[in-house]
Amino acid sequence: MCGIAGFTHTATGVGEGVIRQMTHSLLHRGPDEQSYFWSTDIALGAVRLRVIDPKGGDQPFQTEDGQAVIVFNGEIYNAARLRRELQDLGHRFRSRCDTEVVLRAFLEWDTECFERFRGMFAIAIWSVSGRRLVLARDRMGIKPLYLRHAGRDLVFGSELKALFAHPRVTRTLDLDALQDFLSLNYVPGPRTLVQGIEKLQPGHFLEWRNGITAITQYWKLAFAPDSRLDENTAADELDRLLRESVREHMVSDVPVGLWASGGLDSSALLHYAAEACSKPVKTFSIAFKSKSCDERNYFRQVADLYGTEHHEFEMKPGPHLASAIEDLAYFSDEPGADAGALPVWFLSKMSRSHVTVALSGEGGDELFGGYLTYRADHLTRRLRHIPGLISRTALAAARAFIPVSNEKIGLEYKLKRFLEGSLLHPDEAHLFWNGSFSLEQKRHLLPNRNGHHLRDLYRGMPSAAEIGFVNRYLMADQLYYLPDNLLYKVDRMSMAHSLEVRPPLLDHRIVEFAGRLPERLKMRGTNQKAILKRVMTGRLPDEILNRKKSGLDIPAHEWFRGPLLELLKDTLQPDVVRRTSLFNSDVTERLIRDHSKKRTNAGYQLWGLLTLFLWLKRWNIEIVPAEEQRNTVPRQALAAAS
Repeated sequence: MCGIAGFTHTATGVGEGVIRQMTHSLLHRGPDEQSYFWSTDIALGAVRLRVIDPKGGDQPFQTEDGQAVIVFNGEIYNAARLRRELQDLGHRFRSRCDTEVVLRAFLEWDTECFERFRGMFAIAIWSVSGRRLVLARDRMGIKPLYLRHAGRDLVFGSELKALFAHPRVTRTLDLDALQDFLSLNYVPGPRTLVQGIEKLQPGHFLEWRNGITAITQYWKLAFAPDSRLDENTAADELDRLLRESVREHMVSDVPVGLWASGGLDSSALLHYAAEACSKPVKTFSIAFKSKSCDERNYFRQVADLYGTEHHEFEMKPGPHLASAIEDLAYFSDEPGADAGALPVWFLSKMSRSHVTVALSGEGGDELFGGYLTYRADHLTRRLRHIPGLISRTALAAARAFIPVSNEKIGLEYKLKRFLEGSLLHPDEAHLFWNGSFSLEQKRHLLPNRNGHHLRDLYRGMPSAAEIGFVNRYLMADQLYYLPDNLLYKVDRMSMAHSLEVRPPLLDHRIVEFAGRLPERLKMRGTNQKAILKRVMTGRLPDEILNRKKSGLDIPAHEWFRGPLLELLKDTLQPDVVRRTSLFNSDVTERLIRDHSKKRTNAGYQLWGLLTLFLWLKRWNIEIVPAEEQRNTVPRQALAAAS
């Protein structure tokens, strides 16, 4: 695992010191080695966390003749097979690392090589003779890659902070992206919160040659439900795919562990990991004093079942929380309005003291329909036949008479959120249930900005009539929520502690398999992730198979009435809010006051505002009025329909 950075400099006089600064800014991602490559056309830098072939494979990695050089972040799980195939074609290797496999695969198959890789990756390859730069990102967006055009030149890196070290990269807040952030808790690609900086989208590669850039999609998420697929056949195939994926993800020259929440996804991975290991698997979990967040009864049960070497950390309120949150502003690059980032921070920190690599269960809910939002999508199809006046009356009654709870996501919070979402268009409702501020709330919070419709994200996606009602929202979450929120969060929090996290469920073969499943094998009424439960029946206890979805998160409502309230008030002081010339300080003050007095539950909205303002301050982000910002058009459409 590594961090990469670079820039072309055909038209600029940027010196070697810049690539050194860019590379050094990523040292937490790869503390074992840092180096850079410099030529008259390009600068490439890499930091390395040695996982495969610790004594070889340092980067940047060049061919013997110096005609090609690569910097690479990630892991290729079928590298051994590709190595044998390339050796049969005449290639000679001088290391065991997958970096060299990627480079020689590119020399043999050019950009068609990306379709052959199974893994997570962000790649930059420079061809000297053609003065050609190629960047590529894995299919699901597990590994990040950011871009900034500087005239005819291109600046790129694994994190925004690397780009910020380049003198031609400005730090202006993107006001349209801010709207997305406040609605969704994240910014859907290719945008970022910094104007002009984009993400290379998952499953795409970029070619730069003499100042001309072209972006191509080499893999596309597809849903083609096969109604003929029966449950037994599907279960057998999923069982095989999971076993193969976990076995491949366990390959490492350094210690490997597993994040165990006691949920279905991580417990299934533990089952296959225990099969593949001759020694007890090292497992890591987060516990809470708050009962609404604590899962220790479940993860201890699974750890005991498989005889793991178990480690857990209990999150408690205290001064260390505020310090960690302020650290997030540096390591997150972009603010993360997902409050689950905080426990993942401590989980990563604990894990790194024992292992260098950890497996995690990201992707299971998005592939097989595990979130309560999918059930809400179904329920509101019936509710929308009821006159809107009745729904609005029910919402008003719920707000007036159901007392506010300190639970993480209690019945009161879910009911009010559900009723509010039921008044929206179905596409907007799905995003709202996992999001933050509604369009109406944003109009009060940002009085001088016109809100935009989130339904634009669905542009280019198949209709519900084509792929199914639930599949449409699974697809939306796989395109946006998964890469731009969950995977982003895990990457930043884990790499802040030099920990490599691998998600076996996002092997593209499993993703493609899930896209072929009929909806009845994902959801049957209230039975969610039906096919995965079928595979694990008889292997995992019923308590694990049938437990309610929880999710790793903090008790945000409770903590913003107690241990985090001082940090919140200090960060969102009225004069600070007013100086942005964007936010209505009266609205933020009222939101904090109403929450602290238990008139409403706004913990997750306040978390988003807290992380946003900490980030604005930490990175000196400039706020330019909308009328002064140039109207830039992203180089890729938001929907993956290229």
